[in-house]
Amino acid sequence: MPEGRDLVLVTGATGFVGAAVARAALADGFRVRVLARPTSPRRNLEGLEVEVALGDLSDAGSLTAALAGCRHLLHVAADYRLWARDPEEIVRNNRTGTETVLAAAQAAGLERMVYTSSVATLGFHADGRPSDETLPLGPDEAIGAYKRSKVIAERLVDQAASAGLPVVIVNPSTPIGPRDIKPTPTGRIIVEAATGKIPAFVDTGLNLVHVDDVAAGHLLALKRGRIGERYILGGEDVSLRRMLTDIAALVGRKPPTLNLPRGPLYPLAAITEAIGQFTGKEPMLTRDALKMASHRMFFSSAKARQELGYAPRPYRQGLEDALAWFRAEGYLG
Repeated sequence: MPEGRDLVLVTGATGFVGAAVARAALADGFRVRVLARPTSPRRNLEGLEVEVALGDLSDAGSLTAALAGCRHLLHVAADYRLWARDPEEIVRNNRTGTETVLAAAQAAGLERMVYTSSVATLGFHADGRPSDETLPLGPDEAIGAYKRSKVIAERLVDQAASAGLPVVIVNPSTPIGPRDIKPTPTGRIIVEAATGKIPAFVDTGLNLVHVDDVAAGHLLALKRGRIGERYILGGEDVSLRRMLTDIAALVGRKPPTLNLPRGPLYPLAAITEAIGQFTGKEPMLTRDALKMASHRMFFSSAKARQELGYAPRPYRQGLEDALAWFRAEGYLG
């Protein structure tokens, strides 16, 4: 079992989930080193007693240097975009970054590693039950470049575990909460809904979880997870309509009531994607997003609860914390 004063390297710590993981590791008594590019914004690291190692996932030498003296690795970093002008760029980044990290971790002789995957790598039960860890997708089954990239990366981690790397996989669902600087695609929905820019919805659902619970799940996986196993770190299954209604109630707006069919939205999505190709700005609506919305993306965290002691809070607390942070930081106008 990892000891509290062990040194742990956290990748992706300048981002949303990675910053929460770094905070959780510090709170758990670990010494924390973070890998950060020289150009990465450090807002999420302000006030944290962490050591910063300059480097990049594409630079094997910087990873080797960052892992020196570390007993554990929490690999959170990823290219988290649901759209790009060149979708294959997302796949390349997440595949090569994972290959580099796994090689460096193997060479470092780590005691333990936690790899942050995603529920995007999992399929769905035919009878509509919430998905679980027994439904891994193949790359050709994944919708969109991001999901495909995470499937490819997770299979690489599976192979490394089979070859002896002491790695545990965690699959967060959809995190929400404070310090979503970018913001993430879900954070964008929260901001747009809170400012009255989402007048309608489609009939879909997702599993929402407080980002700090996801972070706590990483530390539980580090200490209690079984090598080579995957654990869903989810929260609460919520329809998109309920999410938008709850946001409206929290900010004092009327909730959207117009339920749009997906089919007629595909031409609009094609237009917004074409505009995105021209401007370089991620479109709010894409064809891949509509395809994903055809499923209610509900997930069960029963395995993590039973084996790790994972205990997420109600999703609405994450929504409240997200809105409070977005408001304080000026995202809501």
